[in-house]
Amino acid sequence: MTKSIEVTAKTEEEAIASALKELGVAREDVSVEVLERSKSGFLGLGAAPAKVRVTYEVADDNRSRVEHYLRGLLDCMGVTAEITFTERGEDALGVELSGEGMGAVIGRRGETLDAIQHLVNYSVNRGGEKRVHVTIDAEGYRRKREESLVRLAEKMAAKALKYHRSMALEPMNSYERHVIHTALQDYEGVSTASVGTEPNRRVVINCDRERTDYRSKPTSREWS
Repeated sequence: MTKSIEVTAKTEEEAIASALKELGVAREDVSVEVLERSKSGFLGLGAAPAKVRVTYEVADDNRSRVEHYLRGLLDCMGVTAEITFTERGEDALGVELSGEGMGAVIGRRGETLDAIQHLVNYSVNRGGEKRVHVTIDAEGYRRKREESLVRLAEKMAAKALKYHRSMALEPMNSYERHVIHTALQDYEGVSTASVGTEPNRRVVINCDRERTDYRSKPTSREWS
């Protein structure tokens, strides 16, 4: 399937570069038509920007679209990875990356991996009628991180009960906070809440001192 975008910039070269950056593709993967050439004018009078139309091929299926964009992104990072797909329903797709250099893909506390996932989702769903949610992992990082967070949550919940005080965890992104909340939603004697503002928003584990029935769930909980 062929699609195109039109971009305006000061010069033809800048317009083409802007289009390639927006699409996340290489110059050889597109065709360019100059719709309007730039004009410098005289003393600033009569100057006009350039306008180009960039045409590119879009794969019809989700896997092909994801792989096409992801490989281009990884090439820009200088990383070669094996890409494995897992179907997670009609509108969800799991992607596992493996190979050397996965540390650069994951980044500090998964921040680079989150950014890659965000870019892939934006690119694949841009202009589409039906959205697909793409989850990207590298060398099982998300699974390992989730297991670590669950252990941390249970450890800090035990401390909250032992010392009868609230325990504040380190700042986390929304997904990691959700893991903590979920891990402790049925934990007897504690409740959780998210406090603060991004990027320093964190989970606080509270000891419910006045609760008499520890088998019941908290009546209120913040999940963000």
